[in-house]
Amino acid sequence: MKAAVVRETGDAHALGVESDFPSPEMKAGQVIVKNQYAGINFIDTYHRKGLYARDLPFVGGQEGGGTVAAVSDEAAAEGIKVGDRVAYSVLGTYCEYTAVPAAKLLPVPDSVPMDVAVSCVVQGLTAHYLTTSAHADLIKEGDWTLIHGVGGGTCQWAAQMAKLRGFKVIGTVSKGKAEVATRLGCDELIVLDEVPGASYEDYDSVDIVKRVMEVTDGEGVKCVIDGIGKSTVDISINSLAHRGIFVSFGNASGAVPAFPVLRLIGKSAYVTRPKLLDYITNREELVWRANEIFGWLSNGELSVSVDTTFPLDSAADGHLYLEAGRSKGKVLYEI
Repeated sequence: MKAAVVRETGDAHALGVESDFPSPEMKAGQVIVKNQYAGINFIDTYHRKGLYARDLPFVGGQEGGGTVAAVSDEAAAEGIKVGDRVAYSVLGTYCEYTAVPAAKLLPVPDSVPMDVAVSCVVQGLTAHYLTTSAHADLIKEGDWTLIHGVGGGTCQWAAQMAKLRGFKVIGTVSKGKAEVATRLGCDELIVLDEVPGASYEDYDSVDIVKRVMEVTDGEGVKCVIDGIGKSTVDISINSLAHRGIFVSFGNASGAVPAFPVLRLIGKSAYVTRPKLLDYITNREELVWRANEIFGWLSNGELSVSVDTTFPLDSAADGHLYLEAGRSKGKVLYEI
């Protein structure tokens, strides 16, 4: 089968497209999905670079969707049929076929296009746990939250979901993505210059902490959702309110450097570094999150932007596009 494979970690060109990679074998309790789309996420770039170690060689990706092509007896007993429209998250999705445990499948309603459904799996579920669970209920309805990079994929979702939860939202966004961000319903947008020669935000171009304090009458925010990392860690911590929480979930600008826990004492602040898999620990939790997201999509309460679709043959180009900060929504491979 065709697959985008990493045999040695490195830059985007470490993703090599192979036409004869072995097709997966179906095990008990699994199905084989014929992929229509695979999502491209920053975590895929961390795997490719070796920041998050995986055994080599490996097929990239961890988000896909399409139709069920083969069903094990155990999966059939659960009512899964050949031809079912499904989305899912397992490792190894930059390919034509993926073996997926039946428990990981998300049935895709006919009202939701497949590219949108695949966009939901990692970015949508990530935004959902960030706005419902990762903050440990330290933020309440009517409280302020700061979300960095709302012009990009995951945090477009997060800004909208935070509003659906009743939070007041301050979003940061680059000038080049400001038009996208204005449609998200943020209560306040902090528009930043772009790094010269790039498409991502220059977080030194505006005094964000000062603006956050102005907007919140000097209180700060109860929660910061930060997928940027190195460039924003100081901004995030300094923007917190008393007993606020810094939710650091990504490294778009580089990994957050170590810092002494004593730094949090000034506001008795909290910090967490969560990951999606710890918030979909069983099928009940997975389906609850997915059904809520699909419901918002079907009702028009949530808007999803599919920015760009690359053919799998252009695998390296997809990673280069994402890493350059150019995306204004979800980036996909069409298989």
